[in-house]
Amino acid sequence: MTAADIFYSFPRKIDLGLARVAAALEALGRPQDLIPPVIHVAGTNGKGSTVAFLRAMAEAAGQTVHAYTSPHLVSIHERWRVAGSLIGEADLLDIAHRVQALSNQIPLTVFEAETVAAFVAFSETMADLTLLEVGLGGRLDATNIVTKPKLTIITPVDFDHKEMLGDTLAKIAGEKAGILKPHVPCVVSRQADEALAVIERRAEALAAPLHVFGRDWDCYRERDRLIVQTLDRLIDLPLPGLAGAHQLENAGAAAVAMLLYGLDEAAIATGVHHVSWPARMQRLQAGPYADLAAAAGAELWLDGGHNPHGAAAAAAHMASLQAKDPRRLVLITGQLNTKDPTGFFQAFEGLRPQVIAVPVRSSDAGRPPADLAALARGLGFVALSSDSPLDGFRQALEQEGGPARILICGSLYLAGDILADGPALI
Repeated sequence: MTAADIFYSFPRKIDLGLARVAAALEALGRPQDLIPPVIHVAGTNGKGSTVAFLRAMAEAAGQTVHAYTSPHLVSIHERWRVAGSLIGEADLLDIAHRVQALSNQIPLTVFEAETVAAFVAFSETMADLTLLEVGLGGRLDATNIVTKPKLTIITPVDFDHKEMLGDTLAKIAGEKAGILKPHVPCVVSRQADEALAVIERRAEALAAPLHVFGRDWDCYRERDRLIVQTLDRLIDLPLPGLAGAHQLENAGAAAVAMLLYGLDEAAIATGVHHVSWPARMQRLQAGPYADLAAAAGAELWLDGGHNPHGAAAAAAHMASLQAKDPRRLVLITGQLNTKDPTGFFQAFEGLRPQVIAVPVRSSDAGRPPADLAALARGLGFVALSSDSPLDGFRQALEQEGGPARILICGSLYLAGDILADGPALI
């Protein structure tokens, strides 16, 4: 039995709350009190990319970093980086057994079990810094058992998981703002006014200092450089190593956080440039899909954005590429039935790509490709469906109109399915 087998034996459901996690951690000796200083990151989009920037910056300064992120793309081990390296199977299996031993008394969900495992793993290995990415929401997320983080970050808040977090930006922002802690500084990325007002009220109640985009800090591209400006400092950085204009602000938020944490500008600059985070507007240039694309003269991108806000960021990057080098544009997309496909497709209306809907084989919640294609056609797109991502990809290459620009998008689970065919890319 593998560690993955043990974790997947826990209920795969979302049941937000802290009581079960608190009980499990108490039974295990409160490992969350023994981990290195924490930076806790919440938000709708950009959490994982921001964590990737933070890790790259800290490691460029010579620090060792624990990081807990979700979901994974190919291997469950990706969720836990222990002192900079993915956790090994032997260590994860040992911890999984310890967590499983609690299951008769404490009915943990799979994400709760994985989060408990993170605190155990991080407590048993020395490091300088711990990065925690919220799984869903914030206030009742299992990671929010941490009571005294060093810093918090709230990336852009938008609509997602409305059935659990609420149907207004104010309600969703209230859940994200649940990670704020008394007197702990928080870096706040660009927000809609409605969301920012909620975050500010919560921060005021907790006397938590806010560093708000557009008020206390800003960032922008100038002469192929990233400029990050605070109230008392301006730093000149390389452009981010992750593609897309939206990554400027993710990198900016990470840079501001790391200035507060105490890193020097040189380490921040190195981290911004050398960051790596698969399936976030990733140009695929290795693996079987990339080989087929190269043979056909096509350009291939992979992005895991799965909600309207993420789709808008992806569409903006495609638009910038199309403006410089117009090509036949094709979206190969698979989406979960818990998401908003209408909002996703509407982000691409100005580009009018062809749509090829494919299954998401790694999730039971995948939307049937024929249904997804029909929805796209109803919005005015030329759309068809395929029985597999590879067949859909071949269809995209074979269409008339010259070499294509292909974006595989719509789900991190689909991105994981693609990368599983080329594990060296992770």
